[in-house]
Amino acid sequence: MKTEPGSEIVLNDLAPTSANFQSEFIAGLKRHPKSLPCKFFYDERGSTLFDDICELKEYYLTRTETKILHDNIEEICAICGSDCVLVELGSGKSSKTRLLLDHLETPVAYVPIDISRPHLLRAAEAINGDYFPLQILPVCADYNQPLTLPVPARIPKRKVIFFPGSTIGNFEPRQAAAFLRRLATWCQPGDGLLIGVDLQKSRNILHAAYNDTRGVTAAFNLNLLRRANREIGASFILEQFRHRAIYDEANGRIEMHLVSQCQQRVVLAGEEIRFDEEETITTEYSYKYREEAFRALASAAGWRAQRTWIDEHRLFSVHYFRRRNFVAHPLEISRNLLQRREKTRKIRGSSSQCIRQRERSLFP
Repeated sequence: MKTEPGSEIVLNDLAPTSANFQSEFIAGLKRHPKSLPCKFFYDERGSTLFDDICELKEYYLTRTETKILHDNIEEICAICGSDCVLVELGSGKSSKTRLLLDHLETPVAYVPIDISRPHLLRAAEAINGDYFPLQILPVCADYNQPLTLPVPARIPKRKVIFFPGSTIGNFEPRQAAAFLRRLATWCQPGDGLLIGVDLQKSRNILHAAYNDTRGVTAAFNLNLLRRANREIGASFILEQFRHRAIYDEANGRIEMHLVSQCQQRVVLAGEEIRFDEEETITTEYSYKYREEAFRALASAAGWRAQRTWIDEHRLFSVHYFRRRNFVAHPLEISRNLLQRREKTRKIRGSSSQCIRQRERSLFP
């Protein structure tokens, strides 16, 4: 692509305010058990730490997804088609996006959406300079909230939503179904969804990925408390909490927690929050899917499977879906999920222990 000065970047700034952060943070700590939205990881320091995580030897997700994209890029871009607008959710450094932009035929625009304003602007400016005259339309927003996408100057043939990194795994299954359905409402029939999905695998691989030996993931997790201290005047003593990540095999998910190492109380915005020793704050779920279970989930949410790419070790998958003419109602999605859960329970009841461990369903 051309490397000449790009046009001026115009940011669509819909970022949550500090008041939003404070109210959601306090509400999460008042729950039983305590939990915080994982979107709060991504202040500027958290975004940088996550970039460091993606480079870790143990963290196979980024490396494996990037290789899948690299090895299949011609086919992926052929399916996306010419003259598309590429919308990326949780764009971060937009490093995987460059693979697509290098091979897409005459893309109309790139719309990166990220909750971290500094990170988003740096990435958008870099893309703008390297891919001029491609129109870059960055949106700083929480994509879990309603938002209106910017309209490119040139009319695209289709929209392709790019959702890499298995971020869909941070949603619980019913939430994931509802989110995929909302993405479908952004689209017209024939528009695409290119999405990365982590697969179920051995406990040892998963444990290492979320408990790296350098402690970067621990620093990333604890940064939530550091951010609360800085932005809303909380009184967390970081040394009195520790990182814990475990694999819940029954639910097919990694759980990340912050564990209180003693009885303590924390004050934030005039509110006192008490912690018992060993009490936890859940900070993230990361669900791991079987490929057919995820395709069924997306199908119920209004997407038709077109192609799935999986690495040779079957660690990770990348899927391309097209938006169907009909988008299922949330009640229908819930019924389908419940039916699949019941069907899976019956299958388990007649399977051997070995098969149950290997093929455990997404919805136990």
